Amino acid sequence: MSVADDIKKNAKDAFGSQWTVRDGLVVPDASDLRLTNDAAHFKTATILYADLDQSTELVETKKWQFAGEVYKTFLYAASRLIRRHDGKIVSYDGDRVMGIFISKSQRNDAVSCALEINYAVKNIVQAEMEKNWNSDFKIRHVIGIDASEIRAARTGVRGDNDLVWIGNAANLAAKLTALTADTPTWITKRVYDFLRDNQKLGPQSENIWRKWSWSQHNNEEIYSSSYWRKFN
Repeated sequence: MSVADDIKKNAKDAFGSQWTVRDGLVVPDASDLRLTNDAAHFKTATILYADLDQSTELVETKKWQFAGEVYKTFLYAASRLIRRHDGKIVSYDGDRVMGIFISKSQRNDAVSCALEINYAVKNIVQAEMEKNWNSDFKIRHVIGIDASEIRAARTGVRGDNDLVWIGNAANLAAKLTALTADTPTWITKRVYDFLRDNQKLGPQSENIWRKWSWSQHNNEEIYSSSYWRKFN
């Protein structure tokens, strides 16, 4: 069978087959689903994308060793904190990591994670970088968080495949990372409405979130924050 025939058969099978869908009780691995039209369904899941800002400038203007160390330390910090808050890392894409949270407190877990990532980047990773490199480079990042109904499906070829996450939250959380890193945590109203007081208020009982109208997405109501949360 030629490559063209193989691609045609795959498309014919995919578009001509019914889906089998199971309730998502845990976040699946790729091996838990079939390559056919098979999906795990989550009534609500929260997606967090953590993206390294200005990575193009970083690799174009700095030594590759320096850029590599910034990539590695940022992604390690974000990934370690996703796991700390009971999220599961489901993909790395260059300079970003995607985590999914499915607990009853999933939105709160994701936001706490984001605030701790902000602390880690600015107070731990940056400080260690400055000890080892004579550079005025500032590590900046953007995190996007949204919640929605989500389905996971397996895609790719045999021996080289992974999961895709189908739902608004997966798309919108990623798009939020295109916004300014001046306030590095961005969340939708669907997340904000579930926050507890200790996630909304600062040390002087001020609201740590600023409301915006997201012009790139139907003027949807979104929120951003520059605050961080210290952890041990």
